[in-house]
Amino acid sequence: MAPIPTTLQRLSAECIGTFLVTAAAIGVDIFYYSQGNVDYSSRWLARGLITAAVIYAFAETSGAHVDPAVTIAFWARRVFPASMALYYIGAQFVGAGAAALIWTALEGRAALALGTSHPGAGFGPGTATGAEVILTFALVLVILMTAQERPAVGKQTALAVGFTVAACGFVAGPISGASMNPARTIAPQLITGQFQNIWIYLVGPILGALLAVGVHAMISGKPSASERRAAGGKHR
Repeated sequence: MAPIPTTLQRLSAECIGTFLVTAAAIGVDIFYYSQGNVDYSSRWLARGLITAAVIYAFAETSGAHVDPAVTIAFWARRVFPASMALYYIGAQFVGAGAAALIWTALEGRAALALGTSHPGAGFGPGTATGAEVILTFALVLVILMTAQERPAVGKQTALAVGFTVAACGFVAGPISGASMNPARTIAPQLITGQFQNIWIYLVGPILGALLAVGVHAMISGKPSASERRAAGGKHR
């Protein structure tokens, strides 16, 4: 049997996984908006593919949350401890911040601003927040539903979640940027000074995640051992 991951290894997995997801999301948005080298379909397929790859790589180590909304959902579902949830969220923001800083060094703060999720043209903050609630609800519900099925736990979840991320982008990307991930968006917002939009990408994903937890509990009942294993990786 493989050794049980240490806390440091689990936090490192969350940090690196969120770094990869954020770096890809920022990069495709920069090139989509500034140079036209990325088309609309490729923009969302890239995010779905990197999400699937990261889950496949890190699910056994940390559960591959790579998103504070997912961590909050597992905590609210009572399959993940609050103390570790805080460490996970911290590691996720460190990873996202590192990705944002690297893109700043490569392309500058103006380019980073293009790579940060923001409400689309013609859509107000309320509409963007609503979109984030609905999209995150869909994403987290898929994660929770697949987590309860033993054959789908861990790496096999990657395809379902990756497809969901891509589909959410196709459907509502122009409304809010389809962030569904506070770390991916808020870290570059802090660096670029886009403070006016932070609440959208904090409130929307958290509300969506909690709504998904409530609906999942109604459908599935009490938490299962498979959910606990999915939330925490091998140590569970």
